[in-house]
Amino acid sequence: MAHATPPGHPERPDRLRAIEQVLEQEKFADLVRIRDVPAADRETICRVHPPGYVDSLISASPREGLVNLDSDTTMSPGTLEAAVHAAGAALLAVDEVVGGTADNAFCAVRPPGHHAEKATAMGFCFFNNAAIAARYAQKRHGLERIAIIDWDVHHGNGTQNIFWDDASVLYCSTHEMPLYPGTGAASERGEHDNIVNAVLQAGDGGESFREALEIAIFPRISAFRPDLIIISAGFDAHWRDPLANINLTENDFAWATRELMDIADRQCGGRIVSLLEGGYDLQGLAASVAAHVQCLMRG
Repeated sequence: MAHATPPGHPERPDRLRAIEQVLEQEKFADLVRIRDVPAADRETICRVHPPGYVDSLISASPREGLVNLDSDTTMSPGTLEAAVHAAGAALLAVDEVVGGTADNAFCAVRPPGHHAEKATAMGFCFFNNAAIAARYAQKRHGLERIAIIDWDVHHGNGTQNIFWDDASVLYCSTHEMPLYPGTGAASERGEHDNIVNAVLQAGDGGESFREALEIAIFPRISAFRPDLIIISAGFDAHWRDPLANINLTENDFAWATRELMDIADRQCGGRIVSLLEGGYDLQGLAASVAAHVQCLMRG
């Protein structure tokens, strides 16, 4: 909540307030909640982001007011702490899921991460939470193959950048094009054919989304035989969202969640770690998160 952004900025603390409110419903009474999470340590972050980049964010962090890193990405006095704890939540989720304490996990965190490249903060993102979680799962828990599926409406250029030449990580994205950040063409496949981009067009709805997943993405994840599935769970492809033009409903996200759970059950003991990315209409975000989490609870 202390990661402040300028007035009118879509990535605002109210996003988490909307999620917290919807998860107070009775049907989520059995949800195990962990609010006090540790910060990700420097060594773990630096497995993804160079030390010089981490130092540059520390240096840029203001004592008061706001600092603009670019036209979209702003630091406040609380931003750096929020960012290292968002990454820390992803690490704790990996520990809980891989250790068998939890079947799966959803991390309601901000700032988001999938636009953060190895050494560039952009698109509201500072540290790439999904990438940090994937590398941590490999280094700390000895997992070999990690699949990351990103259904945020904006392409996860940062995650693609980080794992472009890494055959041990499969990155799959469905997203609107043309749209920010301008990457994510189907021809972008990685050095080891480990990148899958399934492009949606403005005006597409649930049928196109489900077709993209069923044809282009789910078979690749199954064939990859991952040890863990990480979801970059952006909900800005919802029809209510102001930053894009895709017409999904919360039922589409629920369907995708159930399908991925089936794959995870077959391939990796049900291990799923889901991380919040985008989603900027509060009503659409809350409804979509509720549908997603209810499925993860096998509801």
